[in-house]
Amino acid sequence: ALLPALLLLLLPLAALAVALATVLLGLPSYDIPPGVNQPAKLRLVLAVLLGTAALGRILEKTGLCSQITFGRYMRQGRKLGVDPKLFIQDRQFNKVPVRVYQPKVTSDGRRRGILFFHGGGWVFGSLDTYEKVCRYLSRESESVVVSVQYRLAPEHKYPAAYEDCLHATIHFMNNIEHYGVDPARVIVCGDSAGGNLAAAVSQTLAGRSDLPKLRAQILIYPGLQALDFNLPSYQQNQGVPLLLRERAAFFALQYLNGDALHMQEVLEGSHIPPDMRLKYRKWVSPDNIPEKFKVRGVKPLRPTDFIAEVYETVKRLCEPNLCPLLAEDTIVQQLPESFILTCEYDVLRDDGLLYKKRLEDNGVRVTWYHLEDGFHGVISLYDYCGFSFPAGKRGLDSIVNFLKSL
Repeated sequence: ALLPALLLLLLPLAALAVALATVLLGLPSYDIPPGVNQPAKLRLVLAVLLGTAALGRILEKTGLCSQITFGRYMRQGRKLGVDPKLFIQDRQFNKVPVRVYQPKVTSDGRRRGILFFHGGGWVFGSLDTYEKVCRYLSRESESVVVSVQYRLAPEHKYPAAYEDCLHATIHFMNNIEHYGVDPARVIVCGDSAGGNLAAAVSQTLAGRSDLPKLRAQILIYPGLQALDFNLPSYQQNQGVPLLLRERAAFFALQYLNGDALHMQEVLEGSHIPPDMRLKYRKWVSPDNIPEKFKVRGVKPLRPTDFIAEVYETVKRLCEPNLCPLLAEDTIVQQLPESFILTCEYDVLRDDGLLYKKRLEDNGVRVTWYHLEDGFHGVISLYDYCGFSFPAGKRGLDSIVNFLKSL
């Protein structure tokens, strides 16, 4: 209740912050390449986000609320009205808050069931933030969608988010008859940090004989490793919104430790021992990225010196439940059919490309959809505050088409 009242008082400040942010867009740290979908609109979205961040910093300095709390509030979006095509209800699955979307249209048989894990760097995002996306997926694919509100960092560190998503998925599988869902057609799906969680849950369930096998996993520009923040896509897109290179490391560390200490060393790669880097090179390496993705501004970098004390504080980054790209082949071979969506102008593009190769090398069927003009976060902007990003709509429709094939 305090935040809305504060907002009324601070609207003039907010306007000033947005204006300042718009001026800041001229700085070289933000790079909106001409090939990006709707660059002028993206510039506006970035101005709003920068303005929100600036105002959040002011509120934090005055002690009124933290920057993260303010950012979460501003990202909620407006409440949507009743959807004439869907039954929507909030529930608890094993103490985890979820929102269930069920199509009203009659079905000949049991439906697909989709567990959806939202993005937001494990720090932001909520059921409300992803309301439009989940409604769209449920309506257009005529599937039951369960959106999961996992606990957020930094208050709740790894593995809290992963455990919430896993527990909600298992609860759904064990109570599937209540939702008219076919146990042979359960899918996990997520974008960005949610894609990371979907991949981790999928790997965990791959070896379970007491539950139905997942039918598929849908990974939308997922973050899947924190070993190398200098892959080609990190170099090429380090200043492209909505996810800057520094922010990717910041979010990973917030999730892991609840703080962003040693962010610079992690960005440089000083946090991984040489023997471990060598071990994982077969999976995390620019050599596994197709040459056509290295044309734009990529240079080989000199390895940095390993710092043992940094590794001690971040060594859990190498656990597959946090970095699914590091799972052993025996796990990867058991994974279900997969759909991976990547965007050209996204630091996480190569995480998706590397995982695609790993899955295919291990005999897993992969459908890959690449948005040549896409940027990180474009799916949730398919219909944003009255203007649309066609690339986001194309991406969503590619997911719907994949779902209809299952």
